[in-house]
Amino acid sequence: MALFTPTIVLPSLPIPSLSSSSVFATPQTVIRPYPKIRVSRTLLLPPPKALPVQEIAALKDSVIGLLRSSPPTWDSAIASNLLIFLLGSPILASGLSASGIGAALLLGVLTWRAFSWTGFLLVATYFVLGTAVTKVKIIQKEALGVAEKRRGRRGPGSVIGSSAAGCVCALLSIYGIGGSALAGFWQLGFVASFCTKLSDTVSSEIGKAYGQTTYLVTTFKVVPRGTEGAVSLEGTIAGLLASILLASVGYLMGEIDVPQAVICVLASQIANFGESLIGAAIQDKEGFHWLNNDVVNVINVSIGSILAILMQQLIKVS
Repeated sequence: MALFTPTIVLPSLPIPSLSSSSVFATPQTVIRPYPKIRVSRTLLLPPPKALPVQEIAALKDSVIGLLRSSPPTWDSAIASNLLIFLLGSPILASGLSASGIGAALLLGVLTWRAFSWTGFLLVATYFVLGTAVTKVKIIQKEALGVAEKRRGRRGPGSVIGSSAAGCVCALLSIYGIGGSALAGFWQLGFVASFCTKLSDTVSSEIGKAYGQTTYLVTTFKVVPRGTEGAVSLEGTIAGLLASILLASVGYLMGEIDVPQAVICVLASQIANFGESLIGAAIQDKEGFHWLNNDVVNVINVSIGSILAILMQQLIKVS
């Protein structure tokens, strides 16, 4: 029996030619120009006008007049200090932290307002000398563990503690407490407070750098350099000379006279001896941990300031 094989006939389809343009036709790219952006003339700002020479001269004269205000005003005190602190920022940064500079600015404004530029110059002299002596043999002090923190750059606590009595005297002078009868006392107390603090700083820093032998002021026991309440011959002499120097600056600036300069020196040495007694007897002792260096500084400068005022009063009475 024969098998039947079906035959399938496929319809023929047209095969497009490879050369046909319909297959490889490249689409035409239509390039359209961007729309033009119109710039309004109102957006074009005119060039700034230069200040006339007359206005610049008037501005300069007003600033100079403000700085020379006599008696000083709050405006002149603030303007003067901002200008000085801006120009002297590298020097300030070498001896003060950022917050310390802020505290010093407040001190400067108070000083200028109360005692004009002469009082400010006295404080500036104290700062420069105190900063310089703190840097003396700083590497040796750091090795011994007796250097000031931050490589001698003092913070706001140190600034406030060192100037507390001076700020009080400045405020008493600004607001005329006691009238003209006591104005001279506040000025004397102001100078004496900074003589006291500079003497303390110099004696301490020179003693830590060059002191051959340091003794506790209470027992005269030999102790290591930098011990609280310890004194040395080298440091004591240096502190005395520093006090004489700053009192002389106060005299030259017209802040005090010669007898008052002597009073400032005597008061500073008595106050520093008292500060050494406090350091040796109770500082860092049980129950007195709150008595840190900043608090002791407040006590020290207050003693110097009060003693100077009392001495002046005794001289007047006698």
